[in-house]
Amino acid sequence: MAESSSDKLDTSRITEWRSIVTLVLFVLTNVNVLFPFHIPLYVPRWFANGILDFLSALRIISPRRNQRADDDDDDHGNGKVKPFVRLNFPMNFVTAPLIADLFLLAISAIGRDEVRGGTIGADHISPIDIMIFFISLAYIAISIDASGLIRWLAYKVLLWGGKSGHRLFFYLYSFFALLGSFIGNDPIILSGTPFLAYMTRVSSNIEHPRAWIFTQFAIANIVSAILVSSNPTNLVLAGAFQIRFVDYTVNMIVPVVITVVALFPCLLYVIFRKEKLIPKSITMHELPEEMRAEPPKNPCIPYARGAVEEEEDIHANDSKGKLLELAEIMHPYLDKKGAAFGGLVMAATLITVLVLNAVKPTDGELPVFWITLPAAVVMFCWDVASGWIHRKQTREIARSGRLELEEARAERALLSRSDPDPEKETDGQQGQRKDEGEVHPCRPSEMHAQSPSLTGDSKIHMPMSHDRSLTSTQTTIFADVEGVKGDASTKAATGLSSDTITESKRPQQQQTTDLENGQHQANEEQEKQPATLTSLVSDAWASSRETFPTATFVLSHLPLALVPFSFAMFVLVQALVTKGWVPVFAHGWDHWVRATGTVGAVAGMGFVSVVLCNFAGTNIGTTILICRVLQSWQAIHATSTSPPISDRTFWATVYSMALGVNYGAFSTAFSASLAGLLWRDILGRKHIHVRARDFARYNVPIISVSMIIGCAVLIGEVYIMRGTEPYSVE
Repeated sequence: MAESSSDKLDTSRITEWRSIVTLVLFVLTNVNVLFPFHIPLYVPRWFANGILDFLSALRIISPRRNQRADDDDDDHGNGKVKPFVRLNFPMNFVTAPLIADLFLLAISAIGRDEVRGGTIGADHISPIDIMIFFISLAYIAISIDASGLIRWLAYKVLLWGGKSGHRLFFYLYSFFALLGSFIGNDPIILSGTPFLAYMTRVSSNIEHPRAWIFTQFAIANIVSAILVSSNPTNLVLAGAFQIRFVDYTVNMIVPVVITVVALFPCLLYVIFRKEKLIPKSITMHELPEEMRAEPPKNPCIPYARGAVEEEEDIHANDSKGKLLELAEIMHPYLDKKGAAFGGLVMAATLITVLVLNAVKPTDGELPVFWITLPAAVVMFCWDVASGWIHRKQTREIARSGRLELEEARAERALLSRSDPDPEKETDGQQGQRKDEGEVHPCRPSEMHAQSPSLTGDSKIHMPMSHDRSLTSTQTTIFADVEGVKGDASTKAATGLSSDTITESKRPQQQQTTDLENGQHQANEEQEKQPATLTSLVSDAWASSRETFPTATFVLSHLPLALVPFSFAMFVLVQALVTKGWVPVFAHGWDHWVRATGTVGAVAGMGFVSVVLCNFAGTNIGTTILICRVLQSWQAIHATSTSPPISDRTFWATVYSMALGVNYGAFSTAFSASLAGLLWRDILGRKHIHVRARDFARYNVPIISVSMIIGCAVLIGEVYIMRGTEPYSVE
């Protein structure tokens, strides 16, 4: 049974123990989102082995005897196997809110009403509609990114900027601002971040990339405040207060545009004024003509770059690595047809959404995902059809690249035996950049330790059938390199004798033939193993990646982790509503506004929303919570004898929150937004490590300037455009 308005404003329930537990769990969940960790679970080995044997008997996984033992199976190196198996259960932004909801259900602190309100919807907020709308629109945007359009345009901007560092900084700043206004922040971060990482590394006089990468991250989130469709926070806000998309943009575009214009000189001449960050003249390494003549590789196709990507990691800090990175930005791939079709679909979708939302039918509001979902299906069909038409080419590219990678790994294994000095460094590694403790490149060995979090574009990493055969051969080779003598079957499987390994006197051609024979025999051994569900799924995914590279790339980068996180946060906030905490916060906000007026409402909401982004479950969790607080604030004035909220004060509060939750993504913590987690992981994979304290150190002045400018402009806007009459729905 639904609660009445008076019940929702009842604050007496906060003294109940279930209400107290609900608030404590909400706080702990948000702290967990800010500081994720793992809980070690120790399972009896006999039980774990029994489960694995049962799954292998059902042909779900491979038999346990073929699985490599964990490094910690040996008890203190004495040959005894530990009686327990350690499992690390992740406590992060996906699992923590879900566990909190389940616990509240178990103690009857929440029930059907809270779960329904947090999933189906309540008070004009429909989580399902919002998630479908955002994910479907994200598919179109990421598909445009997969076509190579963003990197190609960034390359053109790089050419226009020439050698002038200040001009290039301005061009890239304008480019990211303009493009991000239409397609949102995630595609800009997906393609723009690797581009800037490569660009700053291959230039000879940019000592640190922080000016470029922090500026790009800030501007991508600033301009995401213009359109409702650019950020799920905007969707929550527009739904909560029944704001038409056109009205939202009309009210937000002036503060955002002025912020973008005024922030640029602050970045260039104040925050990042040092010459080593943004040089007046940029010197780029030259790309050889033979590399320019090679056709660009589609990064969506697996193994398209062959051994180049691994070579980038190995030679991350020498001249060869910089040359490979230079080729990546100066020779970009572009699918012209895919980019044109994706741009057309995106433009048609946004225009249709804006027009139909502006009409706002009186007989019932049209869910916006009715427009974006069919558009995403059309885009998906295009990607699948395009992949099927070009399947022969993409499969051949993948096959050739895979063989090139296998040969390169095998050659390195042989060279490591002939030159067994692992500590030997290349000239480039000896000339590694100085680390000043802010933003610095990682060592190549550390790159593999950077494991991506489950963020808005989290990748799907699945083992591939071809990789299994590669691993088999390479494991044998490395075992011989380490001095482990193989038996006759091992030597036969690799095609290498001990004399070949130790003396390395065979001709290179003969060595290559032996490796190919060993690879072929290893493949045959793999084929003799019975198929399992995991191997079938792995093979199907590998085949799909080669046949439908664009569609699989987009699916693997969709922010699907956002869905369970958002639903769980909606339920948690709904629990705060029914337990009386949200009305308490609403009364506190009402006292603040009465004391400070419209100016205080803008300043206070701007500050609170930015701070809560770092401590209330990212900017999405913050938006959900504050929207509920402001809805209770509305209800307080609707049911009391106090004067109604003025139109000026109410909409000043709402739109200052919109500024705060968008700008708050670049504040003090990576977890202030899922985009921040994605940005950090991409940089880590490109050998640029940004520490948490550096993220806060450089973002605090940027967010301070941005919020001061945006809120000041918003105050002037509401005083000009709105009066003191009671507020009305937009």
